[in-house]
Amino acid sequence: MTDRAVTLLGIETSCDETAAAVVRLHEDGSGEILANIVRAQLDLHAAYGGVVPEIAARAHVDLLDPSIKQAMEEAGLGYDNLDGIAATAGPGLIGGLIVGLTTAKAIALGAGKPFLAVNHLEAHALSAGLTDDLAPPYLLLLVSGGHTQLLIVKDVGVYERLGTTLDDALGEAFDKAAKLLGLGYPGGPEVERMARLGRATIKLPRPMAGRAEAHFSFAGLKTALRYEAMAREPLSDQDVADLCASFEDAVADVVQDRVGRAMGQFEQRLPSGAPKALVAAGGVAANTRLRVALDEIASLRGYRLVVPPAALCTDNAAMIAWAGAQRLARGLIDDMGTPARARWPLDPDAPPALGAGAKA
Repeated sequence: MTDRAVTLLGIETSCDETAAAVVRLHEDGSGEILANIVRAQLDLHAAYGGVVPEIAARAHVDLLDPSIKQAMEEAGLGYDNLDGIAATAGPGLIGGLIVGLTTAKAIALGAGKPFLAVNHLEAHALSAGLTDDLAPPYLLLLVSGGHTQLLIVKDVGVYERLGTTLDDALGEAFDKAAKLLGLGYPGGPEVERMARLGRATIKLPRPMAGRAEAHFSFAGLKTALRYEAMAREPLSDQDVADLCASFEDAVADVVQDRVGRAMGQFEQRLPSGAPKALVAAGGVAANTRLRVALDEIASLRGYRLVVPPAALCTDNAAMIAWAGAQRLARGLIDDMGTPARARWPLDPDAPPALGAGAKA
């Protein structure tokens, strides 16, 4: 709830999407997207099999100003109508972050508006409030870029990490699986596309399944996939499809098991009688097989499952503006000296997981 509506311009340049959006936080706490522009750079990076930071940063320089102009025109607003300017300050690729931060600070200074430096992971964490009017506390499965974590979202700026990955993040595992099988980039959508044509008949391991803690591990699954692919060489299209379906099935089982473990820990911390909700956010949450697995465990445990629309699971500026609006409504304004941060954990006090390779 706020005393008045708050309208923000959000800017996102943490990786290879150049995005600008205008979002309004209404007095009743609900959100409204007035404009949401995302300009992808896939064609620039596809030949390299991954994002090239220098190329991404230069593309942000070219694409950001027209993206902001389009967002403001679609929203039908001038800068005087805004209450603040928000931009991703991290985690992410430093070159791209600097482009977005510098632009946001210049607009904020020129328009005399507050500046909000947003944690990209917090924006994912809070996006369910924009799309589904969900307020904390809730359990979050964050599967964004180099991050795979289970956290309790207690409030804006207050998070408790229950689990993380000990090696590869889930998105990285999908990208590596795709590269191994000769598929395109980005790997996640390619693996999912081929999995629809395949049969999950190849036996692959379920790393960490049944473990007491809520951590993840995907390196062993990726290695097992490689051995299975080598044993079938030369691979036919059906072999690739079956390998993708089996890989996706193993991932879904692992995530379902790990989320179930985190649910037990979350429920111990939840006030008696409080509603139980599970949010899946980040680009990998757009995977259909993963959503089915999460829906199954949510139904079994009596949770409301919230997965933002696919366009708001991948990187976008609407979630940045929304997180900025939540912070502004609480008086959390940042100064112009706020730096870009390649790493920025949501729960910096969380004890390290043994062998964890998670990015923060």
